[in-house]
Amino acid sequence: MQRGVYFDGWFPRQHCYHPSLPPRRLRMVEDLVDLNATVLVWSAMGGGSLGLPYLEQEAFGEVPPRDRFYGFVNDSEFVAACHEHGIKVFGIVFEAQGWEFPVELDDDESTILALNELRGVGTRGWLGLRELSSNRYPKLWKPLEHYFPDGLVNSLGEPVTDLIEECVARDIHQEPCHARWVECPDREHQCYYMDRNNPVWREYLKAVIRIQIDAGVDGIQLDEAELPMGAFQYGACFCKDCMGQFREHLLGLDRLDPALDGVSLETFHYGEWLLERGFDFKDGRESTPLFGEYYRFQTKAIKTYFAELADYAREYGRSVGREVLVSGNFFNLDPTYLALADDVDMLITEMRNTTYRQPEWYRYVAAFAGDKDVVVVENPYGGVVPELVELLGRGRGHDLFRLSLFEGAAFGANMTVPYGAWMGATIQDSFHPPHDLAVEIQTFLAEHDHLYSKQTWHEVAVVFSVESTRELIGRADASDNLTNARDLSVRVPYRTVTESLSAASVPFDVVLFPDGDTAPDRVGGEALAGYRTVVLPDCFSLTDRQARALRVALDAGTLVVVTDRFGETLSPELREELLAHPGIRHAADGDVATLVPHGAQVELSADLGVNVARLADGAAAVHLVCYEYDAERDAVRRHEEVSLSVRLPFRVGSAVHHPADGDAVPVEVSTKGEVCSVTLPRTGVYGVLELRPAGDVA
Repeated sequence: MQRGVYFDGWFPRQHCYHPSLPPRRLRMVEDLVDLNATVLVWSAMGGGSLGLPYLEQEAFGEVPPRDRFYGFVNDSEFVAACHEHGIKVFGIVFEAQGWEFPVELDDDESTILALNELRGVGTRGWLGLRELSSNRYPKLWKPLEHYFPDGLVNSLGEPVTDLIEECVARDIHQEPCHARWVECPDREHQCYYMDRNNPVWREYLKAVIRIQIDAGVDGIQLDEAELPMGAFQYGACFCKDCMGQFREHLLGLDRLDPALDGVSLETFHYGEWLLERGFDFKDGRESTPLFGEYYRFQTKAIKTYFAELADYAREYGRSVGREVLVSGNFFNLDPTYLALADDVDMLITEMRNTTYRQPEWYRYVAAFAGDKDVVVVENPYGGVVPELVELLGRGRGHDLFRLSLFEGAAFGANMTVPYGAWMGATIQDSFHPPHDLAVEIQTFLAEHDHLYSKQTWHEVAVVFSVESTRELIGRADASDNLTNARDLSVRVPYRTVTESLSAASVPFDVVLFPDGDTAPDRVGGEALAGYRTVVLPDCFSLTDRQARALRVALDAGTLVVVTDRFGETLSPELREELLAHPGIRHAADGDVATLVPHGAQVELSADLGVNVARLADGAAAVHLVCYEYDAERDAVRRHEEVSLSVRLPFRVGSAVHHPADGDAVPVEVSTKGEVCSVTLPRTGVYGVLELRPAGDVA
């Protein structure tokens, strides 16, 4: 398992300023070694969205002697220092961000006296993408032609002299959109929401990638990977390139929406057409005419252009003699990102809502990632992070922090250690947990790396049907990314099922059923047939391939439990054939007893979260997480003499309990048929029970 660090390195008690990360120090590398880090994300050279010359200064700039005195290094030197310890560094490409910063200069505009945080000195101006593309400050920055010898030309063949004006995402009234979640409201800087569908912006991002690779990064992290779909929250995008590409998309369809009857597509402009009909793409967006087709167009566009940049990073890396990894911020792993998973070597996800208990979300993450490594970072908006940071600052909340990191590992994903991590644009602070506490957690994970696996021994799988859940989850999570609010009045059967199973300590896998349109449908019957039970919560939309996979599993003896609607998109004959199969069961989405007709795979005498990993050598590791936090005692409950039984497809011969807060303890095992039973002397926040087959030597 990767041991990631969310390595922004922003300062305490100050804004987390995008896009430029603070300068790096050699002491930071020592800290990373303490943390047993293997990979750093959001970690280096973010300044490209301010300007390419600024990025070069981050990467290769001269470090003054006064800073050298305290071990400051430029980013290429920092990367090299990490490499000495086997730590991989990802350069961060802020794809959606186009910045303009207030600046104060000396009289001949050759020296920056203040930038972003002004001092009231010198001559006031602006510094950012506009100034780069217009060669406004020749004494400060190299000209644009240094990076693009032939200049930049847009899709209409016009020369580009203002990158923001050319590449910004626009709402239906052609107003430029801002990336509000990174603009600090008490600062004058401006961050425009840029559009990757624009070929000029992709060329600019390729220049950012080249500089980062030249500086030695191991990988390229494409942040805001869904660009420009994230601009939907601002009623965008209706720029010329999105409108032209959508028109071409419509021209390529075999069948048009009846709303377009009599409309000439040769000159069609979606934004103007909507305005004529009284729609603004902000209120009631999902019911806007052609929204479904526009959504499909954009999902295909993000796949195409994300892949273009990913391929370019690998090709450029090879051209300079290196293999470069690619990743992207897949945010909450919305199915929108499914089509991008093939293009990355490692998945990075920024959870939409960070809470103290979300095992079902981590099981979804593990399914999404499949065989690829995945690292998760917390999100300061719409969750518990500000509260946790405040608690840790007062010397409290240590068990809650332990829980936040151990939970991800227990349920199949790496939760990164925050190191000066992002606290949003409004809170003047960054996330620096106590170093010794973070080292304690990371040391346990490193020393027990053999107990983590991407495979499980689970008997139950829950299907996440992309098409069946899209509209409901869209309604439940319909808020901007400054609040990340969730409307709990919207019932999402998939969420009800997985939350109910998690609360009842029922371990399960998630199986994704893509819609075959926004992402390929690769569901196979052999995968489903490996489970005793497959639960389909409100899976009203199924493809014929998915129906065949269910039939294979049913014929192999798997029980298929159906809640709510089922297979309404199938032919009536195929749907009735499946429902008539003797292996079909019906259940209420919150009734655990009917959801798990074979009975519990794991039984416990305490309320613990459970995940049963299948280790590389065929053994099992039962991961146990306790969520019973007592705020008055500021501690998670420790249970004494916990009885546990687990059903496994092999006879267990030996067991060792590895508590995170103590030494490993061998425990006696009793077996009856497929069921192994043990008594754990004590459980805390987290521990792993290692179960080895009879005849095996631990």
